Amino acid sequence: MKTALITGITGQDGSYLSELLIEKGYQVYGIQRRTSTVTTERVDKLLKSGEVTTYYGDLADANSLINLLVKIKPDEIYNIGSMSHVRVSFDIPEYTAQVTGLAPLRILEAMRSLGMKETKFYQASSSEMFGISPSPQNEETPMLPQSPYGCAKLYAYHMVRAYRSGYGMFACNGILFNHESPRRSINFVTQKICHEAAKIKIGLQKEIRLGNLDAMRDWGYAGDYIKAMHRIMQHSIPGDFVIATEEQHTVKEFAEKVFGSLGLNFYDHVVFDEQYLRPNEVPDLLGDATKARVVLGWKPEVNFEQLIDMMVSKAFDEELSKLRIGVA
Repeated sequence: MKTALITGITGQDGSYLSELLIEKGYQVYGIQRRTSTVTTERVDKLLKSGEVTTYYGDLADANSLINLLVKIKPDEIYNIGSMSHVRVSFDIPEYTAQVTGLAPLRILEAMRSLGMKETKFYQASSSEMFGISPSPQNEETPMLPQSPYGCAKLYAYHMVRAYRSGYGMFACNGILFNHESPRRSINFVTQKICHEAAKIKIGLQKEIRLGNLDAMRDWGYAGDYIKAMHRIMQHSIPGDFVIATEEQHTVKEFAEKVFGSLGLNFYDHVVFDEQYLRPNEVPDLLGDATKARVVLGWKPEVNFEQLIDMMVSKAFDEELSKLRIGVA
């Protein structure tokens, strides 16, 4: 039986990845950061069933990472934990660098020093690394990040490549474009739009406050993208792969479709709020996933409309449930 260690296991991607690996017969372990509030709701069923085991650790603490690698001795490591909110990274740039940029280096160096030559490593890289480079973006596109988050991800991306070439490690980058799901955190714009539209439909509020509506993004379904992660790790040669739908939509279009699916007119409720603008904007992200299609045989299965439908349906049910039990 293969063993896998997942950082960020309690997040959107971590929960989907855990389920996929369990289906494939893995023993799954996760790193859980100690917090004063419960953050395991996405993987609670897996924890209760014993299909997933988590240990406390911190991506900013090299000793905790080393101790877990010695204890678990994983066959595969998926580093998908980070400070992942682009707008917030401008407010906490140093912390972002520590957790998003340096943590992958800590893991890679621990693997090297422990002699884990057979262990495979996956780094969750990001389309934010491309920044203001013209679209479409692929593995050869110059990377010009515009945020502390994008810069931290780019540092980690290059460290993966350096350890792969310098030490012969099986270390890979999955350059994932935006991917969403009903499990997306509420502080991301797509999930915010879905939940606040649901609240407006139910009558709990009248407006939604947003920043840049013209940003263009390539949005896919997280459940599809974690399948790409696994394929990257099973490929015979370690490498770097862009994972994207190759379709582009604006934030405005996303919001229009969400509100429209609830029988609402988005423009009757939207209010511009400059607090949601970034100091540097990334206007145009569109992935070219040719390499992933040709080499890995991967392609997305859920389209843009289907993604919105599943997110809106779940958000509406959750907000209605809160109202019924009096916690809205």
